[in-house]
Amino acid sequence: MKKMKLYKYVGLSALCLSLNSCADFIDNAPDDILTLEMVFDDKTRMEDWLAGVYQQIRDPRWSGLRNDAFEMLANDMNPSQGWLPYWGAGSGLGYRVGQWEPNTSWDGSYWTMQQQVRQAYIFMDNVKPLPKQNVTEADVETMKVECRFMIAYYYWMMTYAYGAVPYFEDDMPSTSTDLMRGQATFTEMMDFLDKEFAECAELLPESWTALYGGRATKLAALAMRARILLFAASPLVNGNPWYAGHVNNDGEEIFPSTYDASKWKKAADAFKTLIDEAKAEGKELYIEKNADDTVDGFMSCYGSTIRTIGEGNNEIIWWRPNWSRGDWEQHSTPRGCGGNGGLGVTQSLVDAFFMEDGTEPILGYNTDGSPILNPDCDLYSEKGFSTEPEYRETDYYLMDGYKSDDYPADVIAPDGKRLIVQPNTFNMYCHREPRFYLTVVWNGQWFKWENRNTNFLYNGPDGGPTHDAPQNGYLNRRGVHLDYIPRDNNHPYTCSPIFRLAEAYLGYAEALNECDDRASHTEEILTYLNKIRNRAGIAEYGTGTDANGFQRIPLDMNDQDEVRRLIHKERRVEFVAESMRLYDLRRWKTAHYGINNPNTDGGNPDPDWGCATPDFGMNYYGTEYTDQGDNAFFKRTQEKARVFPTKYYWYPIHQSQIDKDPTLVQAPFWVDNSSAE
Repeated sequence: MKKMKLYKYVGLSALCLSLNSCADFIDNAPDDILTLEMVFDDKTRMEDWLAGVYQQIRDPRWSGLRNDAFEMLANDMNPSQGWLPYWGAGSGLGYRVGQWEPNTSWDGSYWTMQQQVRQAYIFMDNVKPLPKQNVTEADVETMKVECRFMIAYYYWMMTYAYGAVPYFEDDMPSTSTDLMRGQATFTEMMDFLDKEFAECAELLPESWTALYGGRATKLAALAMRARILLFAASPLVNGNPWYAGHVNNDGEEIFPSTYDASKWKKAADAFKTLIDEAKAEGKELYIEKNADDTVDGFMSCYGSTIRTIGEGNNEIIWWRPNWSRGDWEQHSTPRGCGGNGGLGVTQSLVDAFFMEDGTEPILGYNTDGSPILNPDCDLYSEKGFSTEPEYRETDYYLMDGYKSDDYPADVIAPDGKRLIVQPNTFNMYCHREPRFYLTVVWNGQWFKWENRNTNFLYNGPDGGPTHDAPQNGYLNRRGVHLDYIPRDNNHPYTCSPIFRLAEAYLGYAEALNECDDRASHTEEILTYLNKIRNRAGIAEYGTGTDANGFQRIPLDMNDQDEVRRLIHKERRVEFVAESMRLYDLRRWKTAHYGINNPNTDGGNPDPDWGCATPDFGMNYYGTEYTDQGDNAFFKRTQEKARVFPTKYYWYPIHQSQIDKDPTLVQAPFWVDNSSAE
């Protein structure tokens, strides 16, 4: 196994900020400012520059929510719209409520990643061995490959955001002034990225001798390659008639209008390569076991996104070591408990989770948004409240400190099981799968950090009318550390995964299911889908009894549509708050669907088609802890809408860039530059 010496990565210092990745600035700088030669003659300064190349790796959680909007524009997270005056129209929240135009300043603009691309090219032009400072030729070559990886990453993120961007493969030296080149087609970018990530995987180290998750590795390159190829195979950009006639400055169609089934096979092969290489390096799903050797689904799923490699989490392929976890946890905390409690989740996400036995409670929605209940799911009810405590075999200590004179229950039962759901809980939240309890904070739930139940009733300590309240009756819990102490502002360290092995398993299953020869891969599809369900502590699909003692749920593997639906659903509940939901909804071309899936025909849409997608939840204005009567809190209520017209599938290039460069073509439907009718 190749191992490389870890260079100390400090945060981007004032030095790097003053350099601003700009050779012209350095060349014309006063004598008291560092020159390029001075930077690259010094190991520490050179490493600072390389750290700057990595600087714009985006945080999948907080940045993905507030700035990038890649989390917020999907239909899982539902932040309080009352935050808009504080966050501003340039935030993701402004996008979510429809306050965006091409001249809106975007706080999370991906266009600025071109600065990091330029910085990487400058680094490769100037880095050199420094024998007296222990920087060898081999070190230099490895750092150059890291820059190649990061250039590919930034080009992917820009392409993912805008669909088409100016492309400079290897001719962007510090002196380049020829920047008006129009945009490469989506296919050209995918071909470049496929090749570049594959070559980087051959040259990058398998690991580093110290634990630094943000640095590029072989597996990170293979993971990014598989992710982009899955996107390229998906309906949004694989034969989508919406974009026929949308051309770049050279008259080339930006998006392929002809479907190519072989792209699914290519994506499947990429995931299989990643899985095999990950296995060879000892990567596996993070799993904690109960005393009886069954999977503890609570602690396993919790640990997969909270635990670091140093804590035994060997599932992570690539992650961002520094992220705004304090902001994330603070906004997920009820206001009456010391937080800014308005970071909610949607009712449709609540509905998506399975029951504790793995069955589905809700199969879809009627035209009025009411749920279609599964008649074969005996554990689920939307009426009444629990009368008995609910215990599970787990070490998940969410209910620590619980006490109630009205509805008493022991936190730990005589048989060692832990309390998960207390009496007097709305039945909708009872008997759900572990990932549900890792994600959803509901009204009346024990909040161990404050030693009381939450109270989201209108005029209650955690509810409205303030903007720091969940606008549809739920707060987020995913990504919140169990040992976080709100009032002490104590935020234990956690990582922010960019790619975990679970994505490889579900990506592989999905790609195989779409291949022309899927019939010969049904066993593999089932295997990798079941690996995720097994880790989650719920019943697998198939026949007989699974390893956790559940009766497997029958699934006709010859029914491609049903298998696709279940893979899609598994992705939703597995990757909450990891900026994966919008990635999926966009590539599946379903992001503009409402809760009851209107506008499912693929055709050439009007730019504003599908723009009203209402969010449902509990009654924000409810003043009574009941499910009966006008003032009931526990009743499905249509809340504020999520706005997603079809032009939102791509972010607009800011109008100032269009004005400066006449070779640029705006993203589809933001202006009338497409021939689609």
